[in-house]
Amino acid sequence: MFPRGRRSDIGGHGNTNVAEWELRPGGMLVQKRNLDLNQNSASKSTIKVKVKYSSSYHQIQISSHASFGELKKMLTEPTGLHIQDQKLIYKKKERDSKSYLDVERVKDGSKLVLLVDIESRERRILETLKIAKKEKTLKSLTEIKVEVDKLAKKVAALEAATSTGGVIAELDIETLTENLMRTLIALDEIYGEGELKLQRREQIRRVQKHIETLDMLRMARENSISLKNEEKNMARESKVHCGGHMQGRQGNPKKQQPLKHPDSVVVTTK
Repeated sequence: MFPRGRRSDIGGHGNTNVAEWELRPGGMLVQKRNLDLNQNSASKSTIKVKVKYSSSYHQIQISSHASFGELKKMLTEPTGLHIQDQKLIYKKKERDSKSYLDVERVKDGSKLVLLVDIESRERRILETLKIAKKEKTLKSLTEIKVEVDKLAKKVAALEAATSTGGVIAELDIETLTENLMRTLIALDEIYGEGELKLQRREQIRRVQKHIETLDMLRMARENSISLKNEEKNMARESKVHCGGHMQGRQGNPKKQQPLKHPDSVVVTTK
């Protein structure tokens, strides 16, 4: 199966590096792994660097193949600096987070300086505030949408009552109108961009539509009340007219004239 020279190597004859090869089950010949060599190479790849921040020094143990960004992550906890606010200086030059330590010739015992990136910190803070404001706006719009949905159901109930001929209370219309106006004021105080702006505009349109519906219901109620009042007045006037006519007929009968008898003739001897 193997050449004679190879067989002698496997058997231990003619080669002092027998431990470098091993025979796996199934007859496959592979090179034997040297665990000691792997451990030594791993230990050689790990370095210790000294990082100065303000008046403090930090000893960091890290792989020589790591990037400066990974070193910044390890410096976050001892320094309290956000990774985006860090600026690493090596040999009087700022190093990019994507650069690797071994490529930039950072060795065991190398010294670095950590500074605060003021511009990066300001950008990060502004971005954080922007995200927080966006989340707050989204929460406010969600709460307003829920409130508008509740008010919309009440407006629909008043419409249904009016369509069936029922009389709705003026107080119900006024209360719903006030609640919708307060919601409209709350929407006016919200500022959003992009999708949030479209959501805000949609809620404003819904609120205005419900307010217009309540105005129509108010007018319909007033017209209905006026019509009923006119009908009552007409019925009252008709009743009064008929009653007066009957009373006139009964209260002014024709006076019966007394029967006039002819003068009596008196016959006397005179």
